[in-house]
This record gives sequence, structure tokens and C-alpha cells, in this order.
Amino acid sequence: MSTPHGPGPVTALPAAALPVVVERGQVVTPSGVIADGAVVIEGERIAWVGDAAEAPARWADAVAATAAEPGASVLPGLVDLHNHGGGGAGFPDVSTVDEARVAAREHLRHGTTSVVASLVTAPREALLARAALLADLVDEGEIVGIHLEGPFLSERRCGAQDPGAMIPGDAALVREVAAAARGALVTMTVAPEVAGVVDGGDDVVAALTRAGALPSIGHTDASAEQVDAGVARAVGLLAAEPRARSARPTATHLFNGMRPPHHRDAGPVAACLAAAARGELVVELVADGVHLDAATVRAVFDLVGPGAIALVTDAMAATGMPDGDYVLGSLAVSVRGGVARLTSPEGADAGSDGGGAIAGGTAHLLDVVRATVRGGVRLVDAVRAAATTPAEVLGRPDLGALEAGRRADVLVVDEALRAVRVRRAGRVAQGVGDSSPARTGPVSTTRTSTTFPASVSQPAVSGSAVTGTSDQS
Repeated sequence: MSTPHGPGPVTALPAAALPVVVERGQVVTPSGVIADGAVVIEGERIAWVGDAAEAPARWADAVAATAAEPGASVLPGLVDLHNHGGGGAGFPDVSTVDEARVAAREHLRHGTTSVVASLVTAPREALLARAALLADLVDEGEIVGIHLEGPFLSERRCGAQDPGAMIPGDAALVREVAAAARGALVTMTVAPEVAGVVDGGDDVVAALTRAGALPSIGHTDASAEQVDAGVARAVGLLAAEPRARSARPTATHLFNGMRPPHHRDAGPVAACLAAAARGELVVELVADGVHLDAATVRAVFDLVGPGAIALVTDAMAATGMPDGDYVLGSLAVSVRGGVARLTSPEGADAGSDGGGAIAGGTAHLLDVVRATVRGGVRLVDAVRAAATTPAEVLGRPDLGALEAGRRADVLVVDEALRAVRVRRAGRVAQGVGDSSPARTGPVSTTRTSTTFPASVSQPAVSGSAVTGTSDQS
């Protein structure tokens, strides 16, 4: 087992002491790309975004003094809804908050400013203990929520989940986990065909929506009709739930862990795509070049659009680490050439090389964005799917976009879409630009921002305050 390592903490400065900062370059907003744009940051919030030549008088000198280096792009901090770990530490396996923090910071230094920590199928006691531990990390602001991948899943589509720990739907267990998570449970992957999940009355989907969490369809062998019924029930319950963080449930890593579509048996994939196209569902895509072919990713973007897609990593402990042997929950995993597979050739999607099922990813979310763009998707669409849409799923209008009033989560990348600088709530993360062992080459460190003393700070932009969920990270 490789030794965990971490990038160190975010630079600790009191909010009142934070200076005015300008980031300049090609700026990616939810609606398009500004060729020579500027992002003005005051304290922990974004104060203004726009064409550098049109900067308001209060910031015009600061913007003019900031060099726009060739090739630099400014993106919103990325939001990963499905992440099992990194830096040698896995969220399903950690026993302390310090270990979990290692995984969160591995992704932070690569541009993911908001991480949802994912657990895997496990016995009740393990799920309750991990949920309580990760809730402490949410309170610290290191992660933004918790995702349970199981245990109400299909044994036929178990992938890298332990089929021996899968059980029928249990609404009482959902309530116990939600209580242990102290409001931090945001999603749970369920198979709609499993008894107790979508039965009506006090089923799992109802318990999740009442707890403020979103059902996510995945690891399923369901028919299209069963998926349709599950989506309809979830959408109806969410619409009636005042605490719902989103009106749309999700689908966990579409295609992976699902029965493949057939023209005489549409199955879960076709049903999820149709629901996403109707505006009823957000589909996750692990577009890392391993889980999905680039043509598949392009097709989904064309069919449902980036507003119905959340790019995710499904990352596990080996992310940012060399090839070697790791664990994912109770299962042994071997990483070879950056691809994680179960050590024993088990699982429905076993590889032709004799390896076991794909066991999560080893990419950072910025790597997924890069692969998506190289595969033919527009940068603005890839960024929306990696930041804005996931923030909408979380019910966090303060995250996920470069817009005035949002939290200053800002990612500066070079022409190769590699991280140069990462800010979370205006603060610079340490270790950015460090190469990942056996994964990436050197990263440009050319600076494209200017920092100004706090004394030149102006009053907050009128009407720019964001309402809704309070900051947790």
C-alpha cells in the first residue's frame, strides 16, 4: 500500500485581511468565453467579471496592471459530486479526519474546490461511522457533502462494489445514515429494481428526499420502465419537499455499472438519457478516457446538453499516486498504467486483459475536463458540466461559476489546461503545479494575477450578494 500524502492547507488569512485580487486571461463563464477577461476578487467573493477593456472605474487600474499571459484561462473552481479519495487515502477506508483531509486536498490542489466524499457498499456500522467522520470534514469546510454508493444496489451490476454487503432497500437505515451525517448527506446511489427502493410509501426514495438527499440511479439492471417509475417518484417527492436541494435526481456514472442498451431492450441507459433530455435528471459521466469513449461523451453532450451533465471522477485512493496496490472499501485494487481494476477478475465489466472490473478512477476533475475537450466538447460546455451543473445539484448558488457575488473559487490554467493556481474563497491553495507521480508532466507556473493591498478594496457590489445555502467550504 502506498503512503498517503497531501498538499498542505489552504493559506490561512482572516477574511478582513484578504487583499483585492485580479485574475486575467481567457475567462470561462456559464454563457461563454471572454477572450481577454478579468475576474476581480474582494475578500472571499467575486466582485466583478467581464471584458478587461470594460472594467468599471473602481477596478480599471487594477485590471490594467494585471498582465494577460498568452494561453492562460480562468475557470471557476470545479465541483466533483462523486469522489472516493486520492493522494493515497480513500474516503471509504479512512479512520481519522486527518486521513480524509489528505484525499480532499489532493483534489483541491488540482482545481477541485468542492468535493463530495463518496462511500461504497459496506455494513451498517461502517457506513454510520464513516458518515459521522466525514460530517466533521464538512464542518471544517474541506468537503461539501457525502455520497453513499450503495448498499441498495444490483448484485448483477456490482462493478467494484462488494455484492456480499448489498441488501434490500431499508428506509430506516437511510434515516440513520442521514442522522449520522448531520445534514451532509447529499446523494445516494440506488437501483430502482431492488425491493424497498421504489415501492411507494416509506421506501428508500421517500426517506432520502425527506432527509434532504437526492436519489441517484446506478449499479442497476433495471428495465427502462423501472427507471421511469423511479425517476417519476423521485421528481414528484422532490417537488413537494421544501428542503430539497435540487428538483432533479441524478444518475451515477451513466453507462458504467448499468445494463447496456439494446434496441429491443432499452434498459436504464436509454431511460436516463430520455429523463435528462426532459429536464428531470442529471447524469454523471466519468469522461476520463477509461470509463467512456470520447464519442460516447460527445453524444451525451449533444443529446442532453451540459446543463443535464455532471462530469465526475469516481476517483479512488490512487489518484495522484504511482501505480500499485490499493483498496476500495473491502476490495483489493491494482492500478496499472493509471487504470484501477479489482485485483481478482470479478465483476460484470471485467476487462479483456483478464483484469477485474474497473474500480473507480485515478484522474482529477481537471483531467476529466481536459479529456472531454480533447474529445471534441467545447470548453465552455465541459466547464459548465464540471462546475455549474454540479453546484446546482448541490443546491449551492454560491459555487460553480465566475459571477459577481459567488464565492471566489477560481482556477487558473495554462494552454494545456493544467492547473497554475487555485483559489478557494479567495485563498490560494498550496502545492498547485506539483506533478502527480506517473500521471502528469511539469506544469507552467506563469502568473497571470495581480494582488493589491486590502486598503484599495471598494464596498461590495450592490445587489451581488448570493442568497441560499451558507458557505460550508
